[in-house]
Amino acid sequence: MPGSTREVRIPNKAGEMLAARLDLPDGPLKATALFAHCFTCTKDIFAASRISQELAALGFAVLRFDFTGLGASEGEFANENFSSNIDDLIAAADFMRDEVEAPKILIGHSLGGAAVLAAASRVPEAVAVATIGAPFDPGHVAHLFQSAADEISAKGEADVLIAGRPFKVKQQFLDDIAGHNAKDYIPALKKALLVLHAPRDTVVGIENAGEIFQAAKHPKSFISLDDADHLLSRRADAVYVADVLASWAARYLPKSEPANAGSTKDAFDGMPGEVVVAESGEGKFTQLVRAGSHHLVADEPKSFGGDDRGAGPYDYLLAGLGACTSMTVRMYADRKGWPVERMIIGLSHAKVHAEDCADCETQGGKIDEIVRTIQIDGDLDEEQRTRLLEIADKCPVHRTLTHEVKIRSHLRS
Repeated sequence: MPGSTREVRIPNKAGEMLAARLDLPDGPLKATALFAHCFTCTKDIFAASRISQELAALGFAVLRFDFTGLGASEGEFANENFSSNIDDLIAAADFMRDEVEAPKILIGHSLGGAAVLAAASRVPEAVAVATIGAPFDPGHVAHLFQSAADEISAKGEADVLIAGRPFKVKQQFLDDIAGHNAKDYIPALKKALLVLHAPRDTVVGIENAGEIFQAAKHPKSFISLDDADHLLSRRADAVYVADVLASWAARYLPKSEPANAGSTKDAFDGMPGEVVVAESGEGKFTQLVRAGSHHLVADEPKSFGGDDRGAGPYDYLLAGLGACTSMTVRMYADRKGWPVERMIIGLSHAKVHAEDCADCETQGGKIDEIVRTIQIDGDLDEEQRTRLLEIADKCPVHRTLTHEVKIRSHLRS
């Protein structure tokens, strides 16, 4: 989960305050995103909340807000329309630009998706747009008012039940959505586009995804959400959307450079095969780690004066041994055809007195002791389990740690 969530207030075009939440990552910031919720929903609907928090856990700062007249935002819903929703989006983007960083990714759910498509040209820093269950035409929501269409036409307004809640809808709202033509702005997007839609969406049909995709120019991608419902009410569906968004967006985001890290960029251009560690410039001990294409964070716990933004050095050492142990045992068991279902390796490190160690060569002072507990699930007999325990001691990292190791240090010029 994210490191923190801040409640913020954002002035809209009319000076009314929009209620918003800013979900922040626990470690280094990878990118910024702005999330627009579905029609008559709020920033706290499950899909908006879960996706934003999952993205924050993946290193994104995500701002989600209530459109004017909805949730905890000021203003009257009856006086708003699709155009004012776009203005609210721009106000939120302006806030992010001033407080964190302009949003690089615009994400919209349902009618919020139509809104981010229409607003994208007014957020020049955004490089990517993602829609979730979005209608191609903003006028798609007009069908929700069909039962009150005659009353709205005759009186200029009517109370309409939407998702079990009453809303006052005015003629100006219908006129406004009718005045927006997606064929005008989607082809001119000039940003990467990801369309996520469930084929079984009963609120906004899958044909809308096809129309958005056909109207857009490349780069564009489509992801099917299989049997998800329109509101992504299952946690697994929302988490899947967040994971896909983070992976997809990384292709279009500029390569991040750690702030205030001196020669960090040069360090990360290290020799092929090197694991590179560089100070992040954030916190007292926080380190950025690059191993090939993989990026990690290392830190010390708060009890040691760190910020606890990542695993500690010994944690990574134990993780390496544990991963190597599991892989080595797995390879051997598969080669033998033994029914190993799953392995769980538990490891701990401590300094112990040498005299308490019966099988250690060192007799005085303290030594490092790693305790490794291996759980092997599967229908194995005792002889097989004993043999797999022996194989665990043959993993390459185990051998490295128990043989003579020389570490040669030099200064990089």
